[in-house]
Amino acid sequence: MKQLNTILAASAVALSFALTGPALAQMTMDHGKMGMDQGKASTAAAPSMTDGEIRKIDKENSKITIKHGEIKHMDMPPMSMVFNVKDKAMLDKVQVGDKIQFIVIQEAGKMVVTDIKPGK
Repeated sequence: MKQLNTILAASAVALSFALTGPALAQMTMDHGKMGMDQGKASTAAAPSMTDGEIRKIDKENSKITIKHGEIKHMDMPPMSMVFNVKDKAMLDKVQVGDKIQFIVIQEAGKMVVTDIKPGK
């Protein structure tokens, strides 16, 4: 019985790490390396349109969740991410599931969507 409890405890720890490991890796991503290192002159490209799909809209907090492709000017790989929006009115023109193109910049330490257009 003692051996069974040890095996179950070890399995629980391994399963816990397997489920939280990727999320933890995403949460600890160094956003400072995404195009705009603090204290250094930036050689990042000018902001350009990025393809994405709207996953969630939070009008109350002026936020939008977008599953996006690579954001080249920020050296950011494809992922799903919550962004602030520059103008809350942009959220009235889109719906969850819409394919879009958008521009995002880093402003006051936040990722801010400044433009949204229908996708191709």
